[in-house]
Amino acid sequence: MKTLGVLGGMGPAATLAFLARVQALTPASGDEDHVRVVMDMNPQVPNRHSQPEAAGRILGEMAARLRDAGAEVLAMPCNTAHAHAGAIRAAGVPFIDMVAETAKAAAAGGAARIGVLATPGGEALYAEALAAEGVEMVRLSDADRARFMSVVFGVKAGDVGPEQRAAMRELAAALIAAGAQGIIGGCTEVPLLLDAGDVAVPLTDSTEVLARVCVAACLQVDLLPQGEKD
Repeated sequence: MKTLGVLGGMGPAATLAFLARVQALTPASGDEDHVRVVMDMNPQVPNRHSQPEAAGRILGEMAARLRDAGAEVLAMPCNTAHAHAGAIRAAGVPFIDMVAETAKAAAAGGAARIGVLATPGGEALYAEALAAEGVEMVRLSDADRARFMSVVFGVKAGDVGPEQRAAMRELAAALIAAGAQGIIGGCTEVPLLLDAGDVAVPLTDSTEVLARVCVAACLQVDLLPQGEKD
């Protein structure tokens, strides 16, 4: 079993939700069967949008500390911060690319056009990752993107109430109306508000995908997606 190192805190609630998925997805009959995790829960990582250079430097330092603490696989439950994957990989530890893995999982469903609920930085990463899978990305309008960011910052402030949930459903519906045949929750705050039953097309949750890949990598086993186990 490999030790998982988590670059967390972006944001804290999303990181805790990710760890809960790692625990739930691990085939275990006792404590000792679960993945060992070392984590740096650092909500003070500089803003990934307005201070990218500082964010990259801090993320690289976090990765190096996790390596020194015994991490053998690294993961980061924040899509936008994957713009700094190079700084993290510089620590010399295998880093699971959340964006690439999520794009691959979403494309496996056969959709030709996939909508992405993500920050502007996350959208740019997903556009590239989906293009590599031969899939066209459907983007939010400028007005809806501004609304999405407002909802995300509301979640970071602790608001996961019914109005926030309704707003996220409406944003997903807007992508479907624009031609999306699938939706990616490309921000780790999205699954705190949106479930598969809330949308009329397949929903790929980046947090779920990352957790599943982490468990498989650390246990060195194949872990089938939910619904393919029967």
